[in-house]
Amino acid sequence: MTSTAATPATPATPATPAVSVAYAVAGMSCGHCEATLTRVIGELDGVTGVEVQLAAGRVTVTGTAEPDDAAIAEVVEDAGYELTGRV
Repeated sequence: MTSTAATPATPATPATPAVSVAYAVAGMSCGHCEATLTRVIGELDGVTGVEVQLAAGRVTVTGTAEPDDAAIAEVVEDAGYELTGRV
Protein backbone atom coordinates (compact mmCIF):
# COMPACT_ATOMS: atom_id res chain seq x y z
CA MET A 1 0.00 0.00 0.00
CA THR A 2 1.40 3.37 -1.00
CA SER A 3 0.94 6.36 1.28
CA THR A 4 0.40 9.75 -0.25
CA ALA A 5 1.22 12.66 2.01
CA ALA A 6 -1.34 15.40 1.94
CA THR A 7 -0.04 18.81 1.02
CA PRO A 8 -1.06 21.35 3.64
CA ALA A 9 -3.42 24.01 2.38
CA THR A 10 -1.86 27.41 1.83
CA PRO A 11 -3.75 29.99 3.83
CA ALA A 12 -5.35 32.71 1.75
CA THR A 13 -3.49 35.97 1.89
CA PRO A 14 -5.85 38.78 2.76
CA ALA A 15 -6.04 41.46 0.09
CA THR A 16 -4.48 44.78 1.00
CA PRO A 17 -7.35 47.18 1.65
CA ALA A 18 -7.55 50.07 -0.77
CA VAL A 19 -7.50 53.63 0.51
CA SER A 20 -9.45 56.27 -1.42
CA VAL A 21 -9.14 60.02 -0.94
CA ALA A 22 -11.01 62.74 -2.85
CA TYR A 23 -9.35 66.04 -3.72
CA ALA A 24 -10.78 69.31 -5.00
CA VAL A 25 -8.98 70.34 -8.18
CA ALA A 26 -9.52 73.67 -9.94
CA GLY A 27 -9.00 74.32 -13.63
CA MET A 28 -10.40 71.10 -15.13
CA SER A 29 -12.82 71.56 -18.00
CA CYS A 30 -12.55 68.81 -20.62
CA GLY A 31 -11.63 65.25 -21.52
CA HIS A 32 -8.00 66.28 -22.04
CA CYS A 33 -7.88 67.50 -18.43
CA GLU A 34 -9.32 64.19 -17.26
CA ALA A 35 -6.84 62.14 -19.30
CA THR A 36 -3.87 64.24 -18.17
CA LEU A 37 -4.69 64.03 -14.47
CA THR A 38 -5.48 60.32 -14.69
CA ARG A 39 -2.07 59.73 -16.28
CA VAL A 40 0.12 61.91 -14.05
CA ILE A 41 -1.49 60.87 -10.78
CA GLY A 42 -1.66 57.24 -11.86
CA GLU A 43 2.13 57.20 -12.37
CA LEU A 44 2.77 57.88 -8.67
CA ASP A 45 3.95 54.96 -6.52
CA GLY A 46 1.15 53.19 -4.71
CA VAL A 47 -1.67 54.66 -6.81
CA THR A 48 -3.97 51.95 -8.16
CA GLY A 49 -6.79 54.09 -9.52
CA VAL A 50 -7.78 57.65 -10.41
CA GLU A 51 -11.33 58.87 -10.99
CA VAL A 52 -11.81 62.40 -12.33
CA GLN A 53 -15.21 64.09 -11.97
CA LEU A 54 -15.02 67.22 -14.10
CA ALA A 55 -18.40 68.71 -13.14
CA ALA A 56 -17.71 68.31 -9.43
CA GLY A 57 -14.08 69.49 -9.68
CA ARG A 58 -13.07 66.34 -7.85
CA VAL A 59 -10.35 63.75 -8.30
CA THR A 60 -10.52 60.54 -6.27
CA VAL A 61 -7.23 58.72 -5.82
CA THR A 62 -7.17 55.07 -4.75
CA GLY A 63 -4.02 53.39 -3.56
CA THR A 64 -2.47 50.71 -1.44
CA ALA A 65 -1.78 53.18 1.38
CA GLU A 66 -2.66 56.70 2.47
CA PRO A 67 -1.77 58.96 -0.48
CA ASP A 68 1.07 61.47 -0.30
CA ASP A 69 -0.83 64.76 -0.55
CA ALA A 70 2.32 66.74 -1.37
CA ALA A 71 3.29 64.42 -4.25
CA ILE A 72 -0.24 64.52 -5.66
CA ALA A 73 -0.36 68.33 -5.38
CA GLU A 74 3.00 68.59 -7.14
CA VAL A 75 2.02 66.51 -10.19
CA VAL A 76 -1.39 68.19 -10.39
CA GLU A 77 0.19 71.65 -10.33
CA ASP A 78 2.95 70.63 -12.78
CA ALA A 79 0.15 69.57 -15.15
CA GLY A 80 -1.38 73.07 -14.93
CA TYR A 81 -4.17 72.58 -12.40
CA GLU A 82 -4.61 73.55 -8.76
CA LEU A 83 -5.21 71.07 -5.96
CA THR A 84 -7.15 73.04 -3.37
CA GLY A 85 -7.44 70.34 -0.69
CA ARG A 86 -9.16 67.16 0.35
CA VAL A 87 -12.91 66.93 -0.05
